[in-house]
Amino acid sequence: MRLAVTGSSGTLGTATVDRLRADGHEVLGLDLTGPPGAGFTRVDLADYGQALDALLGVTARHTGLDALVHLAAVPVNGLVPDATTFHTNMTISFNAFHAALRAGIRSIVYASSITALGFPFDEPPAYLPLDEESEPRANNTYGLVKVLEEAMAAQLVRWRPDLSVTALRFTNVTGPGEYGTFAERAHDPAYRRVLLWTYVDARDAAAAVSLALDAARPGFRAYNVAASDTGLTVPTPDLVAGAFPGVPLRKDLGEHETLMSIDKARAELGYEPVHLWRGRRCQE
Repeated sequence: MRLAVTGSSGTLGTATVDRLRADGHEVLGLDLTGPPGAGFTRVDLADYGQALDALLGVTARHTGLDALVHLAAVPVNGLVPDATTFHTNMTISFNAFHAALRAGIRSIVYASSITALGFPFDEPPAYLPLDEESEPRANNTYGLVKVLEEAMAAQLVRWRPDLSVTALRFTNVTGPGEYGTFAERAHDPAYRRVLLWTYVDARDAAAAVSLALDAARPGFRAYNVAASDTGLTVPTPDLVAGAFPGVPLRKDLGEHETLMSIDKARAELGYEPVHLWRGRRCQE
C-alpha cells in the first residue's frame, strides 16, 4: 500500500516507518521535522488546509494514499500548558481524520493510549487486568483527547460505512537503549505504578500498527497494545495486592503478567510482543 504516517519522526513514528517499509509498503512521513528526501514532507497538521492538501497529494511525493497511520501528538502532559495539549491534539486528530475522509482514504490506524483507561490510576481501576471493555476514564487533558478521539472515530464510521478506524491503545512506548532504569528499579513497586507497571517496545508497537493495517475492516475497533510482562521483578499478584487491594481480578494472574490485557489484540490481530526487557531482544 501507499501510506502516510503522521508523527513520523517520533520514537513510535520512526519504528513504524521502518517496519512498514520493511513490509514492502510505500511510506510517506508527515511531521514538523524529519529527514530530507522523498520519504518525508513537512506538514503542520494543526492547519487543516495543510493536512488536507498533504493527504490529497504532494508533488514529487504521491498522488493518493491507501491508508493513514496517525501518530502525531504532543506526547505527554507537561511539555506545554494543559489547554494547549488539549487544543493541539484534538485539532490535529480531527484534521487528520476529516482530511482522510475528504481524500477518499478508507483505512485509518491511529495511536490511542492507556490514558483513555484511567492513567495515572490515582483512582483504582474497576477491575484488573484492564481490557477493552473497561469504561473510558480521562484524568488529564492528554487522556481526555484520547477518549474524545475514540468517540469521534466511532461516529465517523457511521458517516462512512466503508471506513475502517483502528485505535491502538499504547502504553508507554520504549525504544532500544531506554531500558536502563528497568534494571535499576525492577524491585521497586513505585516504579511505573502510574502505568500499572506496563510498557511496550517501539518495535512491538510498530508491529501492532502493521497487523492492524492488514486486518482492517469497516467499523471502529480499539485494542490494547503492551508488552506481555510488567517492567518489574516483583510478581504481578503482589503488585496488585499492595497497590490495589480489593480491586476485582478478572483472571488468575501469571507471575509477571501485564495488567493491560492484550488478549483481544492477540486473538484478532495476531499480535505477540517479542521485545521484552527481561530478554536480549529489547536491546538488539
